[in-house]
Amino acid sequence: METTEDRLLGGRVTLLQPKTGYRAGIDPVLLAAALDAPAGAEACEFGCGPGAALLAAAQRLPGVRFTGIESDADAAALARRNVALNALEDRVAIVEADALEAGGRERFDRVFFNPPFFDDPASLRAPAEEKTAAWMADRPLADWIAAGLAALKPKGALVFIHRADRLGEALAALEGRAGAITVLPVQPRADRPAKRILVRAVKAAKAPLRVLPSLILHDDAGGKYAASAEAVLRGEAALAMTP
Repeated sequence: METTEDRLLGGRVTLLQPKTGYRAGIDPVLLAAALDAPAGAEACEFGCGPGAALLAAAQRLPGVRFTGIESDADAAALARRNVALNALEDRVAIVEADALEAGGRERFDRVFFNPPFFDDPASLRAPAEEKTAAWMADRPLADWIAAGLAALKPKGALVFIHRADRLGEALAALEGRAGAITVLPVQPRADRPAKRILVRAVKAAKAPLRVLPSLILHDDAGGKYAASAEAVLRGEAALAMTP
């Protein structure tokens, strides 16, 4: 597999990823920024791919141990290379398995994921064949949520990023199973509707839903990132999802 070497968090994370096919954008970086966990916690990413969110989270939370579960053999092998490249072998492990089957029960303090988004192959841009597995939703979002909650310890937190138009589906899957749900919309610009949502939910909690002010990615003028978004993407600020 031909790869490129890229940098995340202002150079703090080195990421090898396939030169063609699916490549990590800003979504995994935002996901990592939304993850919180105390020192000594155990966190797991379902479907970690080559490790973009996993490694960004590990850099942000140095006292936490991480497990990344990935079903694709090539992606799992690349994730292991990236763990070694970032000298994180002592607290980041990669497991090659179907995360929705191998997550276990009540093992983790945090579970996070960035599941496949796009249901319509016509929305893919070349090279479509290599992107299809990463972009098409082969399992319903409800299955990801159910498996994530099952893998969490009582009062553990689930954190994920998804399309904004899937918020209703996400809330339905969480109903009766989790509370203290926090939703952070992500808008491309202040005058555009949100395209992404970050969701944090606590297993078996009862506190009411909160919707936070949106994260605005770009300034109105030009295509550069807004200062607040730039700080998050560079690892200089986190996304506060807890009260």
